[in-house]
Amino acid sequence: MHWQSGTAQLLPRLIAGRTRGPLFLTGRKAPAGTPSLDVCPETGRARLSYRRAEEIFEYATRLLANPLASPDDIEDLDGWTLHRLRHSALTHDAENGTSTPMLLARSRHASVRSLERYARPGVDAVARHVAERDPAARRPR
Repeated sequence: MHWQSGTAQLLPRLIAGRTRGPLFLTGRKAPAGTPSLDVCPETGRARLSYRRAEEIFEYATRLLANPLASPDDIEDLDGWTLHRLRHSALTHDAENGTSTPMLLARSRHASVRSLERYARPGVDAVARHVAERDPAARRPR
């Protein structure tokens, strides 16, 4: 797994000195019978499920995803999904000219076709691409 510097700087805070056990934990003790790899040996709390992490993230991003909404309307809003978060990095990389093989490797998609929906540069990115490759444009000397 590869991390960019912002994530790498935050991980020590999240890990808080722990050397083993799951990283994202539930708020309560693990039920009896939970596999030991899914239990934090320090706290006894269980690994947070992807479904629950998705619910928490979606709820926490409702106002960010809807900047014109009132906090009073939060229950009626949709936030971002973890899937969207994961793939937004692919969109930004595509806009910045990352090659298709590298996008496939980062996303772990098997085909370009499955990558298409994320690697759609926006209007500004296309304009920047054209301008940077314009042979008639003045270049700084």
